[in-house]
Amino acid sequence: MAVKREILFGNDYFEGFRPANVVDYKSRILENFEWVKRSYAEKNPQYKQPIGYSIIVNPTSKQIFAYQRPMDEGYDEKRLRGRWSWGIGGHIEKLDIKSCENPIHASVVRELKEEIGIEARNPDLNLGYINNDTDEVGRVHFGLLYIVETTKVIEPKNPEIKNGELKTIEELEEICRSSESTVEEWSKISFDPLKLYLKRVDK
Repeated sequence: MAVKREILFGNDYFEGFRPANVVDYKSRILENFEWVKRSYAEKNPQYKQPIGYSIIVNPTSKQIFAYQRPMDEGYDEKRLRGRWSWGIGGHIEKLDIKSCENPIHASVVRELKEEIGIEARNPDLNLGYINNDTDEVGRVHFGLLYIVETTKVIEPKNPEIKNGELKTIEELEEICRSSESTVEEWSKISFDPLKLYLKRVDK
């Protein structure tokens, strides 16, 4: 799934994070998307590929699932090798439109089931949107930031996230600040909205 950049943004371009209640980019995507070959879309910044980017939170312990991507050369996505992340997401495929009226939500549910074996109960909990045109990966992708709450044991199925574990927001902050760690840009951008979300649920 992809949408032309000029249609997605119109006069509402932003860089970084934008809350969901400011502009309804989700509706723009659902009303204007196209099916484009991934090999073409990955090299064409005139298109944005929407990605449901889900952060997994244990609502009882207030911990967040985080993982470090593999550093070895066998890991296909060279641009993300060794980087820390607390987001689960993937491209929206044609199969997603067959299983749900909202293919974005269907993609979120599918990715979570495939990657960590959990059913997403509340994919509507969309905090907002991520746009990062400053790096090669972000230039052709557009994030819809979701919080998915679960108290179930998380068992990573994908080798990419096999070393993932629950961490506190303070531990994530330490990773962000550490000179020895590299965090993927979308996780950096999502940190403040995540922190604000946790403060709200604590009240």
